[in-house]
Amino acid sequence: MGRLEKLKVEGKFKLGQLLMSRGVNDRVAESEEFAVFVWQSLKRHVKGDWGDLPKEDKKENEFSLHRYLRLLSAYKNGDTKIWIITEADRSATTVLFPEEY
Repeated sequence: MGRLEKLKVEGKFKLGQLLMSRGVNDRVAESEEFAVFVWQSLKRHVKGDWGDLPKEDKKENEFSLHRYLRLLSAYKNGDTKIWIITEADRSATTVLFPEEY
């Protein structure tokens, strides 16, 4: 997993260590546009904007937020979809493609 260095994001919860899957890391290195999409998605995630999830999953995240359960967001940019997962203990947040899960 690649690491997102020197990212400071304020929001509803701590992101912990920021990680990227190999696929996301490679794509960020290749495309500034994709890197901006990832950064904007992280900012949405930490503020409680769960992105392109069904209503039930968004409701589950709201339940999980203050109970220290795992949080999942999904974001689309054209045909590209990423997931952002923050661990229950808030020790780490990972950006990955759904097929890498």
